[in-house]
Amino acid sequence: MHIINLLAGLALSAASLIQAHDGSYINYSTVIGYFLQDDPATNATTFDYTTTNFGLINRTYPSDSSNTASLTQWQRFARQVSHLNRASPHNINYRVLFFGRHGEGYHNAAQTFYGTPAWNCYWAEVDGNGTAIWSDAHLDAAGTAQAQTAHAFWTHEFSVQHIPAPEKYYVSPLWRCLQTANVTFAGLRLPRGAAPFVPTIKHGLREGISIHTCDRRSTRAEIHAAFPDWPFERGFPETDQLWNGVTAETAGAQAVRSRAVLDDIFTADESTWISVTSHSGEIASILGVLGHQAFSLNTGAVIPVLVKAETVKGTTTTSALGWTVSPHCTAPPVTSINNGACVCQRGKAPVTTTLAGSGPTEEARVEVRK
Repeated sequence: MHIINLLAGLALSAASLIQAHDGSYINYSTVIGYFLQDDPATNATTFDYTTTNFGLINRTYPSDSSNTASLTQWQRFARQVSHLNRASPHNINYRVLFFGRHGEGYHNAAQTFYGTPAWNCYWAEVDGNGTAIWSDAHLDAAGTAQAQTAHAFWTHEFSVQHIPAPEKYYVSPLWRCLQTANVTFAGLRLPRGAAPFVPTIKHGLREGISIHTCDRRSTRAEIHAAFPDWPFERGFPETDQLWNGVTAETAGAQAVRSRAVLDDIFTADESTWISVTSHSGEIASILGVLGHQAFSLNTGAVIPVLVKAETVKGTTTTSALGWTVSPHCTAPPVTSINNGACVCQRGKAPVTTTLAGSGPTEEARVEVRK
């Protein structure tokens, strides 16, 4: 485990110097004024993307003309994005990214049931409670319903708003995201000529890597058996080489990873309209890289972002803190205090080792099925 963690740390350190092979890097920024989620006055907690046209603001655009009066807001916005790209120099391009958070998983329900202190300090470090399994958590019934809501809303937007369909789909390798993407997009009646829904599974879109078992992914073989038609990105490893149950990714390290996965997408994919199915923490990290204001997503929610990507000559350095240990209890804790430290039963000191019952993902599921 320590060797795996060392390799992960080296990989993240190497990524802290951002430079393409041609001696340039991509500078990302969010173009504000198009979506309600860009507005500091918008309440993220109560925001509902299904009642606000994905948050697209009703406004005029410089690209509007007398010919656009009969077009929907999304059709006019699409023309505006095309206008921005046509008017830009070769080193600048604009993309629209739809970030969808997975629906509610068993881990989300367990955290609500046990409370955050008990969850973080004990229950999140084991695979389940004998009734439910949350290692590489699957969607629960509420989460599936949330993904079905997204499916219905995309159907509405295609038929009524004539929203452009994603040209490319990407998804986290964690099970809850795979399920969410599948329920959301599989079987949609896409616009004529649209790219089929065949998402690429990208390792860098996974949730922040904590010691929680919900953040440990299943093997490549298990994923392929369930989603045999979905391609993995090149070099996707068979087993999870980053999660070890002992050390956790820091926010700085996650930001480096988020920038790296964006760089990979923006350099290898020329699509303008892109769908990404990921996690609350990872989407928040990516939004930070994009210069977007903080905007937390409820489970199953979607946020579109208009991104300006400018290729700049030279290099830029991103600071990344190393990974850190996360002390926890060997039984449900008494409480946790303000700084997140766990207060364990009978005055026992927190430990930094893996707990019994946090073994390989599929073995845990088999055990519960017996």
